[in-house]
Amino acid sequence: MRHQVVIIGGGPSGLLLALLLRRAGIDVVVVEQRTRDYVLARIRAGVLEQGLCDLLREAGVGKRLDTEGFVHEGTVIAAHGRKVHIDFKTLTGSTVTIYGQTEVTRDLYAELDRTEAPVFHEAEGVEIHGADGDAPYVTFTRNGQGYRIDCDYIAGCDGFHGVSRRTIPEDTRREYEHVYPFGWLGILSETKPLYHELVYAGSKRGFALCSMRNAHLSRHYLQVPLTDRPQDWSDEAFWDELRKRLPPEFADTLETGPSIEKSIAPLRSFISEPMSWGRLYLAGDAAHIVPPTGAKGLNLAASDVYYLSRALIARYAGDEGLLKTYSATALARVWKASRFSWSMTRMLHNFPDEGDFLDRMQEAEIDYLAGSKAAQTALAENYVGLPY
Repeated sequence: MRHQVVIIGGGPSGLLLALLLRRAGIDVVVVEQRTRDYVLARIRAGVLEQGLCDLLREAGVGKRLDTEGFVHEGTVIAAHGRKVHIDFKTLTGSTVTIYGQTEVTRDLYAELDRTEAPVFHEAEGVEIHGADGDAPYVTFTRNGQGYRIDCDYIAGCDGFHGVSRRTIPEDTRREYEHVYPFGWLGILSETKPLYHELVYAGSKRGFALCSMRNAHLSRHYLQVPLTDRPQDWSDEAFWDELRKRLPPEFADTLETGPSIEKSIAPLRSFISEPMSWGRLYLAGDAAHIVPPTGAKGLNLAASDVYYLSRALIARYAGDEGLLKTYSATALARVWKASRFSWSMTRMLHNFPDEGDFLDRMQEAEIDYLAGSKAAQTALAENYVGLPY
């Protein structure tokens, strides 16, 4: 079996890349370890930058996004007794859109089905061969049958635990990692959102975030110790703690109800360099992880897909220049977005081992943000997404 490009990973980055390349006439195949139902069951972020929205429309999957997505022109940051509204539209001329990652993935699959794109689910033992040469290929087994796909290029979109990054020799890649001393406890509930925009809250009790999926489905988060488990938190305990971390005017209007999903996610910042090796190119979580504070995970994957799709399309038109610079181009944006996610995390979370000095510095940071249009503009520019 032969295809021009093998995409390893059937999450949103791999599926979006597949659609963009197919629309340019490039022959691609997607190889995914999990079932489609498993991929669609993942609960992930839903804050989409304008660049990602534009890419989805380019891929032919913007219809539901445009009719069901919620455009947000700002956000609220409430911490250390201050409440600051960051007006994205006024400060940058841009916005973000609330549309769940599950829905993005569902739309991408529907379009791939419509175009009869080849997707192999439940691919076990995926291995990459010859990526440093001129004839790479991918092998795997499925339902007990072995497969080999020869190709020109391989796109590794298979996440942090996938095979793609590990294929790059250890003496070639350099990894940077910072693990945060807490996690996020998140619940999904059939309740109306707290506010028409996202609310980020920092207090001496810890961080909280009030988000949404739609007008009747809310997603809320609490900073918790890494030793906590979801079952340690009853719904009543969660709502009680969330109220204590919000300003009174928000706490008084919080609608509560039974959780329909509850989980704890650890936080880390991680970047692996380079993002290419021979004819293997990494995109998304295969190359980098950011804490969710700045809503950059899916959006960074999208910028990788933007650069990689343009590079491969140019290559098949006879120009290899963008492929040669893909890693450096993608990493420049990755580092900037990672800095923003790190800084938001530092500004709003409790770091128990760092004492009162950090607490006072956070107070000063919020105070400066509240009084400086320049600081608000910088935050807004990063939140809505730096240009590709």
